[in-house]
Amino acid sequence: MSELALIADIGGTNTRFALVDPGLAQPALRCVRTLPCAGYASLQSAAKAYLADVGAAPTRAAFAVACPVAGDAIRLTNRAWAFSRSELQQLLALDELQVINDFGAVARAVPALSLADTVALHGDGTLPSRGPITVLGPGTGLGVALLVGDAAQGWQVVETEGGHVSFAALCDEEQHIARWMTARFGRTSNERVLSGVGLSHIDAALREPASAGGPADAPLREPSDIVEAALAGDDRDARRALARFCAVLGSVAGDCALLHGATSVMIAGGIVPRFIPFLQSSAFRERFLAKGRFAAYLESVSIHVITHPQPGLLGAACALQRNS
Repeated sequence: MSELALIADIGGTNTRFALVDPGLAQPALRCVRTLPCAGYASLQSAAKAYLADVGAAPTRAAFAVACPVAGDAIRLTNRAWAFSRSELQQLLALDELQVINDFGAVARAVPALSLADTVALHGDGTLPSRGPITVLGPGTGLGVALLVGDAAQGWQVVETEGGHVSFAALCDEEQHIARWMTARFGRTSNERVLSGVGLSHIDAALREPASAGGPADAPLREPSDIVEAALAGDDRDARRALARFCAVLGSVAGDCALLHGATSVMIAGGIVPRFIPFLQSSAFRERFLAKGRFAAYLESVSIHVITHPQPGLLGAACALQRNS
């Protein structure tokens, strides 16, 4: 067995760590831990706490981060963490440190997934064997990536910041949401709507009458509480918010599929796997196809939800494998 390497999936809310043997054909995650980002002053301190906990001293690592990756300086989009790649490598006594985008990591994980790691929303149920594959998902933010190639010729990942494109409202209710968010944030991107806090904001905006104005908002509810209340079925406001979230997700997924020329769409993130039956009965599919003359084109695009518990870690492990 080769020396175990350190992998991490660093989001705006949680950082997940694990150890992996890069020499194995199929990555096996070991000693998986989830640490709340708010509990640590820096990524360095979180990583050192993890390594002390598991008693490991790896010399190789791959970190997936929720932000653009370019140059030595890295600054997370939704967390006040910043670091120098070269300095962090030195502080953690690593011979090698790869840093990749978090949704780039999820895209790298797609070829390593099994059927048991996904739920098919549309298509014949088989996993895609060739690209282009759109990978997107709501979590703390909204990740978007593109996977091209195939198993025979090799896969290539295109990391993007597609979650930050402008939100396109398609009905009166969505126009109200867009106005509500723009009044508070200056701009409404897809990520402002399709994220954990986005669901909280949708819920608050829809509980505020369209005639109301100013910053006196309805109190924000936790996204997990909204999902739980919506699934319980006795909270009309929560069901309305989650239904709107699903409809917008369908529109954005269809837009991304058209932009990428995708044959398949893979939906990841920490939110959607919690309410797959609700998503299936929502307007998601209708809105995915609502692209005018290209509705028939999108009929052939398969759609899966990734239910693997740690696709970001799996993708970071796959990135290390390629360099082994």
